[in-house]
Amino acid sequence: MESLRGKVAFVTGGSRGIGLVVARSLVADGARVAVTGKNESHLSAARLQIEKAGPGSVETLQADVRRYDEMKRAIEATVTRFGGLDVLVNNAGVGIFANVADMTRPQWSEVIDTNRSGVFFACHAAIPHLRRRGGGFIINISSLAGKNAFATAAAYCASKAGLNAFSEALMQEVRYDNIRVSYVMPGSVATGFMGGDESKGADWKVSSEEVAEVVLNLLRHPVRSLPSRVELRPTKPPRK
Repeated sequence: MESLRGKVAFVTGGSRGIGLVVARSLVADGARVAVTGKNESHLSAARLQIEKAGPGSVETLQADVRRYDEMKRAIEATVTRFGGLDVLVNNAGVGIFANVADMTRPQWSEVIDTNRSGVFFACHAAIPHLRRRGGGFIINISSLAGKNAFATAAAYCASKAGLNAFSEALMQEVRYDNIRVSYVMPGSVATGFMGGDESKGADWKVSSEEVAEVVLNLLRHPVRSLPSRVELRPTKPPRK
């Protein structure tokens, strides 16, 4: 996609954090964007921020990625509003951190259903529309935790490792439909992820803007080749 002007993008978890900045950056580059979130007040605030980059170019949709019917309905609403779909950014994610022996089954399900099944649901609903456009791009926001496991993060690491494998397989399935698939694996990012303090470590952590820049660079990459996996980490994290 040499130019994003006029392209239609769908960003899950786009009301806050990385997703919000990705959506705003896409609109600023000329795309029309639909974002999903579970909280209506967060979506309303996000719309105000995104529209500053391009009035009339954003749609906000309340939807839970863990529910296939809601994902399908949101993507169909996007196609109806903007006339098609060119880009899917699977950004919605949660992290619940506890030792395996202490984690509850509902906590495990929330992480796996959001970070892994949610991506499948969005892709399943979006791929027919991407094919109708003659191709497109799917970008999955993963994490370095998908390859670097650590204690108290069994659910999160498993969900992101699964997402990585899913992305690799999907890339091979749809490449001849002119649908490119990449996944981005950030390390420490300065966001309010799971209620954290986004200002803590902001002087050295990766910023949401830097993740968004990677997403846009992927979309602009020449079609003859594909950076299918991008690892993004702080240049100088604190010494241990």
